[in-house]
Amino acid sequence: MFITFEGIEGTGKSTQINTVREYFEAQGREVFQTMEPGGSRIGRDLRKMLLHVDNKEITPFTELFLYLADRAQHVGQIIRPELDAGRVVLCDRFADSTIVYQGYGRGLDTVMLRELNEVAVDGLWPNLTIVLDIDPEIGLKRATLRNIKDGKAKEEGRFEAEHLSFHNRIREGYLTWAAFNRERMRVVNASGTPDEVFAQIKAVIEACGTDAA
Repeated sequence: MFITFEGIEGTGKSTQINTVREYFEAQGREVFQTMEPGGSRIGRDLRKMLLHVDNKEITPFTELFLYLADRAQHVGQIIRPELDAGRVVLCDRFADSTIVYQGYGRGLDTVMLRELNEVAVDGLWPNLTIVLDIDPEIGLKRATLRNIKDGKAKEEGRFEAEHLSFHNRIREGYLTWAAFNRERMRVVNASGTPDEVFAQIKAVIEACGTDAA
């Protein structure tokens, strides 16, 4: 089963992915946890270019193709082999991030973005995508404080440096895109405690079936 986690900055994706991993492992399932950008060795180099706050001159199309390159390598080298080995794969961000951030956020055509991502993922889309939803102002404050605490305010702060209006567009983009893809995307209210949020995620996973191919 391939499950991805999406949402604006500061929704608590990392916390929830760790908890979901523990949930599956308690059932005796083997789990592989990864992220984008940076899920492969090559991807880690691309992550530095994409997220460093000094790289503000990256154009929308350059940003797009760097993300697609990261994803193609990630799927081919990491995700597909792990799935073929029978593991549950949990990924922090995937193709939906590009469609929302570069489409609804940057203004690129979403139909084009869907088609380019189809090439990058080589037909491999998630069985289930959890969209964690929260007020952008709250999420942005959380993400900024997290980066400062982790000493990554410059290294990984390019998107946190965007204006609040950008993050509002991203949130609306996620809600819109999820409505277009109801067969695999589920929106979860992330404003509660970590336990409350996980309870919603657990219900979604159980409703979808943990043995999905």
